[in-house]
Amino acid sequence: MLTSSDAQLLRTELCGLVLQTPLVLLSGCVGFGQEYTRVAGFSNADAGMLVLKGTTLEPRLGNPLHRLAETPAGMLNAIGLQNPGARAVVRDILPRLDLSETLFVANVSGATIEEYVEVTRIFDDSPVAAIELNISCPNVKAGGVQFGNDPDMSARVVAACRAATGKPLITKLSPNQTDIAENARRCVEAGTDAFAAINTVQGMAVDLDRRQPVLGNRQGGLSGPAIKPIALLKVRQVYEVAAPHGVPIIGQGGVNSAQDALEFLLAGASAVGVGTALFYDPLICSAINAGIAQYLRSHSLDNVRELVGQMSW
Repeated sequence: MLTSSDAQLLRTELCGLVLQTPLVLLSGCVGFGQEYTRVAGFSNADAGMLVLKGTTLEPRLGNPLHRLAETPAGMLNAIGLQNPGARAVVRDILPRLDLSETLFVANVSGATIEEYVEVTRIFDDSPVAAIELNISCPNVKAGGVQFGNDPDMSARVVAACRAATGKPLITKLSPNQTDIAENARRCVEAGTDAFAAINTVQGMAVDLDRRQPVLGNRQGGLSGPAIKPIALLKVRQVYEVAAPHGVPIIGQGGVNSAQDALEFLLAGASAVGVGTALFYDPLICSAINAGIAQYLRSHSLDNVRELVGQMSW
C-alpha cells in the first residue's frame, strides 16, 4: 500500500488517464486481472494500469505444448493467444473485476484488420479504460506477415481501430522490424494515442535429447532481463518520434527493479511495464514503487513526470 507522500510522487497521466503509479502490469503476465489477487500481499492497486490477456474475436485454444521455456536471464513463451473470445471477456470477466483498484486495459489481437476492428468495437462498449493493439499478429491475408513488422499495415490497423472507438488507443510495437521509429511515425499519423514498447523478441530453445525445439510452436517471444538493453534503445528511438506529438510511451522489457524502471523513464517512457518479473516475485511492484519514490526524494523531485525523457542524448 502506497503512503500518501509516495502516492503524490508517483501519480502520473497517460492519454488523459490518471495512473496512481507509473507501473503497468503487462498483457499475458496477469491473466484477466484476477489470477494474482489470490497471492497473499498482492494488489492490483500497486500498478497504474493492468493490461488484460490478449483477446481475439472468437475463442482460441492456443499453441501445442510446450508453451514456456526458461532461458538465461529470460523466458520464451508461445501461448498462442489462448482466450475465451472478446464477447465472453466483456460478458463474464469484466463484471468480476474490482474497477476501483486500477485502470484495466483490453489487449486486442486479430488475424485481419476486420477482426481488429470488431474486437475494438466490442471493448469500446465496455468499462475498460483504454485499448492496446497487439499488432504483432500474423496477417492471414498477407501470407502470415506480422502487421507490426510493416509500417503500412501497422498504420492501417491503427487507423481502422481509431475509427471504431473513442477510448485511448495504445499501439504495442514489435522490436522485430527494420525501423521502429518509422513505424511509430506512421502510427502517430494514423491516430494512436500512445505506444507500448517493446513486445517480445523472437527466439528459440533446443531440446538436445529430442533434437527438436523445446516449444511446440518451434519459436516464441523472449522476455525478461535479457531484452532490456534492446528495449531501452527502442523506447528512445520511438520517443524521438512520438514526443513532439505528445504521444506517451509505456516502456517495457526486462524490468525487475526500481533502477530498471528509472532507466526507462529517463529514456522517454511515461509509464513502465512489469511482466516476466512477476513470475518469480509477484510482490515486486511494491518494491519498485518504493525505489522510484526514494530516488525522487533524493533528487528533490516532486513527481515522476519530471524524469520522462531527461536522459542526455
